[in-house]
Amino acid sequence: MSLVSIGNVLIDRAVLQAEFSCDLQQCRGACCVEGELGAPLSPEEAHQLETAPDELIRMLPDRNIRYLHRYGAVEVCQGTQYTRTIEGRECVYAVMQNGITLCAVEIAFREGVLLFDKPLSCRLFPVRIRRKFGLDYLVYEQHHMCRSARKYGGERRTRLVDYIYRALEAAYGIEWAKSLKAFVDSSPKT
Repeated sequence: MSLVSIGNVLIDRAVLQAEFSCDLQQCRGACCVEGELGAPLSPEEAHQLETAPDELIRMLPDRNIRYLHRYGAVEVCQGTQYTRTIEGRECVYAVMQNGITLCAVEIAFREGVLLFDKPLSCRLFPVRIRRKFGLDYLVYEQHHMCRSARKYGGERRTRLVDYIYRALEAAYGIEWAKSLKAFVDSSPKT
């Protein structure tokens, strides 16, 4: 395992070297369905979802609305807050459009219904923020469901850090993101 430090953030080299670009026609939005827990949330994100406006809730399928009313928007596991999942599967904010699972929060944000976007952890995916030596540590989770995204990213020559660049700006600021991009641009290709 090889680490790079940009400011006060540690980054696994796999994050810097990977090529990645979602191919929704292939994966069908599997990241909103697969896994044991929903999306990791910051306390602010959890509060936003717990107090989400009715306009967002009305975008959801009836089953999801019933689940939200019964169990709430957020679940906690080992002290971390996550979006609620329906029976340990899809995120309660998942909606189907043309056979593809999408995020109702993201749709509502893009349509101007919400002032906040989907959780940062979703925007960063497949990169996850861990903690190491008391610092944020970015790791690349290479899920089977993202096989087509790795292939598509390779075909398009889209670097993972470019694909999630806006999310990195949101997480660490514009100057940090520029420093990361400058580092990656100046690094020899492997």
